[in-house]
Formats: sequence, structure tokens, C-alpha cells
Amino acid sequence: MSDGHLTLRDGRSLAWKEYGPADGRPILHFQGTPGSRFSRHAHEVVYQCLGTRFVVFDRPGYGASTRLPGRTVAVVADDAAQLLDHLGLDTVHASGGSGGGPHVLAFAANHAERVDAATVIVGGTQLEEEDVAGLIQINRDAWYAAHEGWEALRDLLAPMREEVLADPLAGFKALMDAAPPSDKAVMEDPDWQRVLVESVTEAFRPGVEGWVDEGMALTLDWDFDVADVRCSVTWWHGDHDANAPLAPVHRLLERMPGVELRLWTDAGHLEPYHRYEEILGELLSR
Repeated sequence: MSDGHLTLRDGRSLAWKEYGPADGRPILHFQGTPGSRFSRHAHEVVYQCLGTRFVVFDRPGYGASTRLPGRTVAVVADDAAQLLDHLGLDTVHASGGSGGGPHVLAFAANHAERVDAATVIVGGTQLEEEDVAGLIQINRDAWYAAHEGWEALRDLLAPMREEVLADPLAGFKALMDAAPPSDKAVMEDPDWQRVLVESVTEAFRPGVEGWVDEGMALTLDWDFDVADVRCSVTWWHGDHDANAPLAPVHRLLERMPGVELRLWTDAGHLEPYHRYEEILGELLSR
């Protein structure tokens, strides 16, 4: 495991962390929302088993990466390209989970020459109001708040951040109160809990602003075209996902006809915890 900091061309700092063998096949991962460079699978031996160098970085305003007010999804894709330049990596396999899903798509669309293949794992999509009713409450409330504006979303998320920092596990479980039973079972796993606490605590350390900025970027119009993604893409999703609903995934994929959608039955948003080696193995096979 190694970590570092990079000064980007605009003067911002970007922090990243690597897991697995330094000479492994590189995977650039865009973690979920909220999350930090400490996001990884709890059983890190999986990276050794797969022979992969797993690279994760803090997006603006999270952890040790400088905030960029008003930042968009595509900005993160550009940051990722600068990180690859710094690491001396011409191309990578790329993955994105949950809120990281739109970011990996932006990276594949805008920096196509850097991506060998991509995977989206329970990825978030742009929602219509008709999609919101079945969401967990925080995602439902955040959708409406984001459409009111940045300050409204900050007023919603700031007290939630405080609750999570006071007791990360209890705070996260409260946010996931409407999650399906399969997700609640994952949340009882001590190893999963350990990584969650590390990742979310670091993500929230500098303040709530990074979370708010990201919520605005993901909820409102994206500044890239998913139709520009040309690499091989596999999308994994649970049919009972209450964080990122399935119906708008189907709607999005109508614009990406080459994507392979793989569905888990009776599965929620945290199902990838049990499927991790399968997911990364499939990505590396392409």
C-alpha cells in the first residue's frame, strides 16, 4: 500500500492511495459518494490474488484533495488523467461504484485513449422526479434540495455529516434505514464496517462542501456525453437497489447500446461486497 499527493496544473492538491502489488495491472477506481482514497475492499488480499495495482484518489473537497467550488463531473475525469500522467500510466482498466459511476463514464468518454475497459458497479444515474419515490430518504431529500440550489443541499447534508462523524457506523446505518435486507446484512460485517469508517471519516474531515459540490454535479446536468464512451463497459446492478434505482439505468443505457448489463436478483446497493473478485476479474479479462 502506498500513497501520495500531486499538485495539479491549476494548483490544487490531489491525494491518492494504491493497494496491491506495485507491478500489477493497474485499475483506476472512482469510489462511491461520499468516499475517500481509503475506499477499497476490506480483504485487501484480493488485489494480490488478482495481480492488480488498485489506485483510488480523493475527489475535490474530500480528504486531502483541494476543493473546487462549482466543480463538474468532467473535471474529475481531467484530474484522473493528470494522475495517470504523474504515475507514468498510459492506459488503465477503470471502475466506478455508485457515485463514482458517472465519473468513470466521464473519464472513458473524455479520455478514451487512456481506458482499456471500464466497469460500472451499482452506478448512479440522472434521475427524473418519477424515479425518486423509492429511494432511501437521504437520496430522495438530496435530489429535491439540489434542485433548489447549493445552499439548500448544504443545509440538508451538513447536520448529516456531523451525525456520521460523531458515530460513523450508526450514522451511516441511519442514512440507509430504508435499504433492503441484503444491504443491512452487509452492514453487520465487521470488516466492511472498518473500511467504511476509515473512508467516510477521511472524506468528511475537511468539511461538508465537497459532498455538497459532488451532489450538485451528480444530480444536475452532466457535462459530458455518455454516447462518447467507446470502450468495453460492463454494468453491474442489483434489482432491489434503493440508493441507485434500476429504471433510470435502463434509460441511460438506451444511449449506450454496447454496454453489457449484469443484474443480481434480490440484491441491493451493497451487493458488490460479496461479488468483488468476480467484478474485478471480469474487468481485467477485457
